[in-house]
Amino acid sequence: MAMDPSLITVQQLLGVPDDLEKLLNAPTRSYMRDTKAMASTPVDVKEYPNSYVFIIDMPGLKSNDIKVQVEDENVLNISGERKRNEKEEEGEVKYIRMERRVGKFMRKFALPADCNLEAISAACQDGVLTVTVPKLPPPEPKKPRTIDVKIG
Repeated sequence: MAMDPSLITVQQLLGVPDDLEKLLNAPTRSYMRDTKAMASTPVDVKEYPNSYVFIIDMPGLKSNDIKVQVEDENVLNISGERKRNEKEEEGEVKYIRMERRVGKFMRKFALPADCNLEAISAACQDGVLTVTVPKLPPPEPKKPRTIDVKIG
């Protein structure tokens, strides 16, 4: 039994808003790129009594290829880019196998409230980036206040 052509047209018109909504709400290329960059950058996070330490393997990167920033007052953003060698870009090299990742990387971490954001340090040694976020000292416990009782 064949469907009436006018019903098919009505079905297609009713389906347009759904298709349009999918198209408008589709993730952007930059979002997909950032998501891929975040997923492919493994990080170890350690908590010590006086600090939080983030450890990331970054072999072959120079310090100007790595950015460590604090965004939105409590988000640690570690990002950068691993580039190909200039000779490789000019086409002088033919890859037989390429397993090491080239391109942008990024990780974001919401920092706890007890972090001293003004004292964050980062050092890269032997291809390992270590970002240290010191903790603020715990607040002094409030001492009970004594109220004088007046007799009237």
